[in-house]
Amino acid sequence: MAVNINTVYQTVLYIINKEQRGYITPAEFNSLADQVQDEIFQSYFPDGNQLNRLNQNNTQNDTEFFNIFKNIDYKLYPFENEVSFFYDTTNLIWQYTNPNNVASAGQIYLIGDIVSTYNSNSVSTKPNSVSNSFQSSITQLASRSDYNKIIRSKLTAPTRQYPLSYKSNYLNTIALKVFPQPDTLSVNCIFKPSKPSWGFQPGNLGQYIYSPSASINFQLDISEQNNLVINILKYCGIIINDPTIIQVAEQEAQQVSINKKS
Repeated sequence: MAVNINTVYQTVLYIINKEQRGYITPAEFNSLADQVQDEIFQSYFPDGNQLNRLNQNNTQNDTEFFNIFKNIDYKLYPFENEVSFFYDTTNLIWQYTNPNNVASAGQIYLIGDIVSTYNSNSVSTKPNSVSNSFQSSITQLASRSDYNKIIRSKLTAPTRQYPLSYKSNYLNTIALKVFPQPDTLSVNCIFKPSKPSWGFQPGNLGQYIYSPSASINFQLDISEQNNLVINILKYCGIIINDPTIIQVAEQEAQQVSINKKS
């Protein structure tokens, strides 16, 4: 369940206006909301690495609802999706494009497993190939320099069972070069969250009236609502030049982080 952006905005406004400390406009709030959501999202990866070391040392709590490593994995689940890449016959690369050009759709943040599928009717048989009508193989991702070296070696040349790829950027999109050339390519990806936006309609007195249809909620799990409020308040204190808000928010955020990792 995602976090409602109006709930967060109204909570932030209530806290900073409680003692007439200032006001944050929707435009300012939307900028801070995007920054904080991105910070929380990116924190999952180093935190997950740290907690995975506890798993390897058998010091991680493994009870059903208190395994923090599994909790982080659960929070990343909405951003994980297996997508198909299309082959650009002009540039000879595999690309991902946003389907239907949805403006709010996130961009690829990380690439996971790459699966190349070969049809025996259209791909020449390799020494290690099988006799099935099609073959799907996990594709190793290498650097471009390693890719160029490996495909030129007779001993390490990739086959349909062990294809090889490297990642590059083309026109600000993720692109992959794969050898041997597959017929279809699917990639398990982690996508960045879409930018949140508190949308509104102007009222008769020029006030901002919340518009759900014009808004985009946070994509983070509902458990992150408190973190969103606390960290947005930290930046609000900078905007309205109130060190008290900054100090309290930073202390609370630090305590939350300690509780999660202890």
